[in-house]
Amino acid sequence: MAEQNSIRWRDRYYAARPAATARVSSVLADAVSAIDSPVIKLRFLRDVIDHQRPIPHAFRYRIIRPLGRLFIRFVSFTGQFARTTQHKIHTWFGRGLLIAVCGCTAIFVTTRLTDMEKLLNKHATAISTQASNSKSSISVEGALPQIAEALPTDTLGVTPTTIWLADHGSNWELYSNGLRIETSYVVKGDPRNYRVHDVNSGLKPELHTKPIGILFHTSESDVWPLDTGFETQLRSTSESLLEYVKRHRAYNYVIDRFGRVFRIVDDETRANHAGYGVWANNDEVYLDLNSAFIGVSFESRWDGGKTLPITRAQLTAGRNLTHYLRQRFAIAPEMCVTHGLTSVSPKTYLIGFHKDWARGFPFAAFGLPDQYAVTPPSMKLFGFGYDTELSQAVGIGWPGFLSGKSAFATEAATRKMSADALRSERRALYLRWFGEAHVANTDTNDSELSLADSRSELSTHLH
Repeated sequence: MAEQNSIRWRDRYYAARPAATARVSSVLADAVSAIDSPVIKLRFLRDVIDHQRPIPHAFRYRIIRPLGRLFIRFVSFTGQFARTTQHKIHTWFGRGLLIAVCGCTAIFVTTRLTDMEKLLNKHATAISTQASNSKSSISVEGALPQIAEALPTDTLGVTPTTIWLADHGSNWELYSNGLRIETSYVVKGDPRNYRVHDVNSGLKPELHTKPIGILFHTSESDVWPLDTGFETQLRSTSESLLEYVKRHRAYNYVIDRFGRVFRIVDDETRANHAGYGVWANNDEVYLDLNSAFIGVSFESRWDGGKTLPITRAQLTAGRNLTHYLRQRFAIAPEMCVTHGLTSVSPKTYLIGFHKDWARGFPFAAFGLPDQYAVTPPSMKLFGFGYDTELSQAVGIGWPGFLSGKSAFATEAATRKMSADALRSERRALYLRWFGEAHVANTDTNDSELSLADSRSELSTHLH
């Protein structure tokens, strides 16, 4: 049977056929000219001859011959595909199936690309909105751009005369001013032991164990837009931050993007949040800010001189937390300051080693004085300077360090000595006071050895 079919096919293939007309030959030649592969071209010719397929009508008109050539390529490919599969399926069904598969694939790819585009556009829109808001807030006078939205003063509604614990559970505390503190991450830090220097008399003998101020930070962690589609990233980033802060005892409090307040290091103990820093109030000078200040960090970033906007929920929670801490520990408003205003580098003898909140903190919204207008005590008392990077970052939004530079130069002229000589004198004073201030965190029974150790620690950092 197979042999008979083979003979029949061979007879049919080699059988004499009527000669094609000149027009058909021309159209056929024009059609196959669009096929580059000799193998596909031969298959197409056989396909036309064996199945007596008509030449597409598109080739009868020169205007749409390119479309006809594309049709020829499609017919030759799908026809060959249908035959080589050796399935008893009609050729047009195979073509339809192929078209359906290609269409579904195209729809799937398009849908995925559209979803990705929406996600990227959403993120880009959030970033561009933040940038435009910052740009639009810059005045012609070069004033500090408004980074965070200002809140109205506390004049509306009923305000409790004192802040007291209204309710509590195993992992939370609720206070009368609306502050809720989550306590599931609380750990103990090292004891708060610090001493204070007086500008005129030097080190005071009293040993302090209670915080005297609040130091505001930014967490410098990843920040995602507060929008639908980023729920997983927001939760994951906050949880990772809290675990990191707990492990390293980095802050006493963390305020996340949703305004939730987490107590991490217990209030009675010190967190490792300040590093080398200097602050003063009247004649009292503080050099151990880890012990003297409570560290409060907002989940945000300080990047290139522009703090990303903290949320309104963070502002409200931060203000309530500040009121609570100030009342509990009798903290003066002048002792509420930011990390960027206090941080110094003893190695380079410059201020602004850490720059978080070096500008943009909403002191007025917190009911606090503008600390950017205050001359940094590190400049006034110890002659610390600043570099171009810091001045470009904060611009004239930190008038305090401009007045500090002028005051230092005036003092040098009054004492008839060079600025470098005065700076060397003040640097030696800082080194001595630093060693004295850190004795309180060591064994008080061996104070001489403790003083030597603290000076050795700073000397190691300097070199």
